[in-house]
Amino acid sequence: MQDLNFDVNPIVSNQKDEVISFKCELQENLQKAMKEFVEKHPNWDQYRILQAAIAGFLMQKGFQNRDLTRLYIGNMFSMNFKD
Repeated sequence: MQDLNFDVNPIVSNQKDEVISFKCELQENLQKAMKEFVEKHPNWDQYRILQAAIAGFLMQKGFQNRDLTRLYIGNMFSMNFKD
């Protein structure tokens, strides 16, 4: 199985934002699904998927923060928000 690309997507990361890397293990089925999604949607990568998923989860759990909302919407709709 081919590994996913680990390059940082400049569309997702804002230059003034600090990017923190972390290592996490994914179940094989989740990794395969993410790989298939990225292959079918080349404007997405694993970083964008994980950022949108984490931001969406936090928003659903009631965490309200303007920067989090911008990150979520920006990832979902390929937008870059500037101050």
